[in-house]
Amino acid sequence: MEDEELQRIRERKRRELEEKLHASREPPPQARVILVEETNFGLLLSQHPRLVVDFWAEWCGPCRTVGPIIETLCREMAGQVTFGKCNTDHNPRLAAQFGISAIPTILLFRGGQLADRIIGAYPKDSIKSRICRTFGLPP
Repeated sequence: MEDEELQRIRERKRRELEEKLHASREPPPQARVILVEETNFGLLLSQHPRLVVDFWAEWCGPCRTVGPIIETLCREMAGQVTFGKCNTDHNPRLAAQFGISAIPTILLFRGGQLADRIIGAYPKDSIKSRICRTFGLPP
């Protein structure tokens, strides 16, 4: 009888530890890049005082270089800046609204207003420096 109870306790503890381990691997919600579309863009602007949006397309080679940089910066700057990605092929009106003629283009919005734009693929440090300068954050 004691062996069965001990086994149940061990199994319960093992599950609890696995759940904790799994939860610690998932990034917090603010550390995830948001999907930006024509339908949710206005809401995102109003909800996020510092919003960085990467305009990209699947066929764009330089965009594939910038994508992981955006993901990394999103985790590093979680709680300070919100990051999003907008596929220009799926959201042509949004891309046209901001005159995006080359991708990747990264738009920085402060308080719902366009504050800066980065056109082209740059290294992580350059992008982060520009974001910090635009939003008045320490480097």
